[in-house]
Amino acid sequence: MAYNEDLADRIREIMGDEEEHAAEKKMFGGLAFFVNGNIAIAASGQGGVLVRCSPTKAVPAHAQPAIMRGRPMEGWLRVGDDALRTEAQLRKWVRIGTDSARSLPPKK
Repeated sequence: MAYNEDLADRIREIMGDEEEHAAEKKMFGGLAFFVNGNIAIAASGQGGVLVRCSPTKAVPAHAQPAIMRGRPMEGWLRVGDDALRTEAQLRKWVRIGTDSARSLPPKK
């Protein structure tokens, strides 16, 4: 399944406000958005988004730990389309991802 291009456009519009946002890259059947060279959020090929998060914080409502190839991905959440319908909902997840990516050392 391909990622949702409308969702990717919505993320792109929100990410346009991020001065460190320099790249997008197709990865794992989705489209990843980067801040300072680190993935912040991705429109997932499985629907919804994958969001970078602090591995030490509790999982927020409407999210679940991301699983890839049967294994939990520490520091990543999967958020379904139902929690991304409004701009405010999506903006929340973009903010979580960008804040988390920004907290990491920049990559070149």
